[in-house]
Amino acid sequence: MSRDFVYSTSPAHIVFGAGKAATVGDWIDRIGARRALVLAPPHQKADAERLAETLGARAAGVFAGAFMHTPVDVTEQAMDVVRRTAADAVVSLGGGSTTGLGKAIAYRTDLPQIVIPTTYAGSEVTPILGQTEGGRKTTVRSASILPEVVIYDPQLTLGLPVGMSVTSGLNAMAHAVEALYAEDRNPVSSLMAVEGLRAFRKSLPGIIEKPGDGEARAEALYGAWLCGTVLGTVGMALHHKICHTLGGTFDTPHAETHAIMLPHTAAFNAVAVPDLLAPVAEIFGGSVGGGLWDFARTAGAPLALRDLGLSEGDLDLAADIATQNPYRNPRAIDRPSIRALLQAAWEGRRPD
Repeated sequence: MSRDFVYSTSPAHIVFGAGKAATVGDWIDRIGARRALVLAPPHQKADAERLAETLGARAAGVFAGAFMHTPVDVTEQAMDVVRRTAADAVVSLGGGSTTGLGKAIAYRTDLPQIVIPTTYAGSEVTPILGQTEGGRKTTVRSASILPEVVIYDPQLTLGLPVGMSVTSGLNAMAHAVEALYAEDRNPVSSLMAVEGLRAFRKSLPGIIEKPGDGEARAEALYGAWLCGTVLGTVGMALHHKICHTLGGTFDTPHAETHAIMLPHTAAFNAVAVPDLLAPVAEIFGGSVGGGLWDFARTAGAPLALRDLGLSEGDLDLAADIATQNPYRNPRAIDRPSIRALLQAAWEGRRPD
């Protein structure tokens, strides 16, 4: 069988293990920085301040204003703090919102980044920045966006609420599902995608049953690394285009939007590439879309876009935007089909 592909590996340092967050000061030294600005969302301000305190003179200060979808105006506020404190690196503590802010700063300044994820977003291992301005979310890819160091410490995820753990995990799983049919996929990215999906299939039920289970938390964080890595390795398609549309235009919550849309976009593309998505059906049982929907329902994830505050009247505009400048996709995209897909997701219907 002929295999034609290009594979490029990430130069990032991945540090994985319980208690590894304590090594962040050492990594600031190793990347040649002296004063790192600690970033966090508002609800993790106290955690960021404690981290800055442990860093001592290595900390330039704290900016706890990270917000989902990385609004450009928030980035500009953070840039003011970077300039005022003369920070020469950033340490991003939190989920995808904080990681996005650190990337936005690095894209503008080329400052090195150390990311300490506390959710399963996976964006910390990608050279991709999604940012929102004027009601539209756009993405940019650059080598300067890829964080230099990622510290995965399962202990920091023990307190992550079960609901957020589930939606964050489904968000990461969406990266892996799209990687399986990416036009520029390669054998390594596909292996990592399948392994990542298996990791979440195993870990999320364990987290639901026992949120403080360190082994389940470590397995989920391992899945996040795998799924995030493939997100940064190959191109994404219809699923991410729709989620960027909904998040950027209607301000729907990031992880929940991915969780709801995943069964529907996977089912849509399974029609065109059933062989490529066969591992998904095998892992989750039944059909591709149905299996993912059943897993999400059993896990207690949101299933309907209407539950996120999206009105049925919003779906026409969403379909218009989602079909403009479409990402490469294995199945042809047309507005009537996407409008019908959004309707099903809005209602929360199980895909066939």
